[in-house]
Amino acid sequence: MASRPVVGLPAAEQRRPGRPRSEQADQAILSAALDLFAECGPDALCIEQVAARAGVGKATIYRRWPGKEDMLLDALGGLRTQLPVPQGRSVRADLIALLNAICREAADPRRARLFALLQGEGTRYPRLMARYIETVVQPRRDVVAAVLRRGVATGELRENTDIEAATFLLNGAVLASMYGHEPTDSRYARRVVEELLRGLAAR
Repeated sequence: MASRPVVGLPAAEQRRPGRPRSEQADQAILSAALDLFAECGPDALCIEQVAARAGVGKATIYRRWPGKEDMLLDALGGLRTQLPVPQGRSVRADLIALLNAICREAADPRRARLFALLQGEGTRYPRLMARYIETVVQPRRDVVAAVLRRGVATGELRENTDIEAATFLLNGAVLASMYGHEPTDSRYARRVVEELLRGLAAR
């Protein structure tokens, strides 16, 4: 016999039939998916591998996602960059702090491998690339651009500063260091910001 709603309780509090989802299992699956993605790419990754790495059954995964691409979309959605909140006292200091955080993330081997694989497989898996841009790349661009716009408004930067170009230059410097094997540490972040501001600082 089907269970009936409990009279007097809101719909959100009604007990749904079946076993409730485990947050711990969700996180184990998504973490395993990212690890395997970084190790072998999306083509070679299979549900059986993820289930074994996460310590769950395949049915547990299929109850949550219809296939591996949907699972990877959720996994990539959790890769949110932990950026410091700009303090607003100095454009230079805020940009150095932001770029330093981005450099630390770029030094993470799993993150670097994920990005490299997505760059190579982006045309074949456009939904995965779009999700990565949405959750990782665009938030970086937005916060850096906001600091640069503030610098123009306060007179720290030139009025004709090309915000979009400057944003790409800062983020591109991190990517260039990854492929050129430059140490992406706080000294590198400071060097990049100082050089950029030589051209953008108000005279």
